[in-house]
Amino acid sequence: MMGISIGLGTVMAVALIVVVSILTGGSAGNNFLVGTKLPSLTLPSLNSTKSVNAPWNHGQPAVVVFFASWCVDCRPEIPRVAAWVRRHDTGDVEFFGVDANDLEGKGLQFAEHAKVGFPVGFDALGVQTASMFGISQLPDTVFVNRQGVVTDVVTGPVSNAELRQQVALLR
Repeated sequence: MMGISIGLGTVMAVALIVVVSILTGGSAGNNFLVGTKLPSLTLPSLNSTKSVNAPWNHGQPAVVVFFASWCVDCRPEIPRVAAWVRRHDTGDVEFFGVDANDLEGKGLQFAEHAKVGFPVGFDALGVQTASMFGISQLPDTVFVNRQGVVTDVVTGPVSNAELRQQVALLR
């Protein structure tokens, strides 16, 4: 019983640190991720009834876009990124969204309004993805090769030029 309490307390402390960091704009930076091999990741889907598997789970390169409905910088970025994906041939590079630290209904409404056509995983408290990616603010974009190794990280809004360049490098 004591072990469960300690485990639950640890999870809540990590979630609180992540939320406070996001709300205060703190950034420890996550370029330490570059060169890191990510473990497999499966999240409940935000925009379908199935779970969402990260593309690197099955040998596909990926662009992972972290967002939340309450994120001010996400409001213009996510519709722009979704439109960029619709207009460009990304080859075998898959886009994978993560709605983190959000309410599921609000996240779904935001993704639908932004016309996000790529799979989006839902991480309600951001605990699972924060520990894996070290996300300290939103939006964040992580580029992952087909072996599951992080090749680059953009903290804050990602530009169309960065998307074009990094997708080309992942192909």
